[in-house]
Amino acid sequence: MIHAVIDTNVIVSALLTHNIESATVKVVEAFLMDKIIPLYNADIINEYRDVLGRAKFRFTPRIIDYYINAIHEKGISAERISSGEFFPDPDDAVFYEVALSKEDAYLVTGNTKHFPKKPIVVTPAEMLEILESQER
Repeated sequence: MIHAVIDTNVIVSALLTHNIESATVKVVEAFLMDKIIPLYNADIINEYRDVLGRAKFRFTPRIIDYYINAIHEKGISAERISSGEFFPDPDDAVFYEVALSKEDAYLVTGNTKHFPKKPIVVTPAEMLEILESQER
């Protein structure tokens, strides 16, 4: 089973796109279908709630609650592991540091430039390749 922190931008992108074949949609579907076990902590959940709740996105409270509840139900609450890495936006550190809490876990993000260049930081398309290789 693959464990991964799903960056907020992946969820937002999946909910905004009209392309059901997009990598972000496929990643969100993967955790809903138990192919990815999401890792999270309170800070990540708060970020999801804050960003998904922004008026510009127009996501309903029902949609927001659905995805956050799915992450709670299907995921694992994890502690941060201090990385000592530099982050241009310190708020991004929690996503990376929670991914460090589980061996062989990933951070799936559309903004790889915001994170250290490490093999655990992958794009949604790269995560789909990882999932596909696991299924073989």
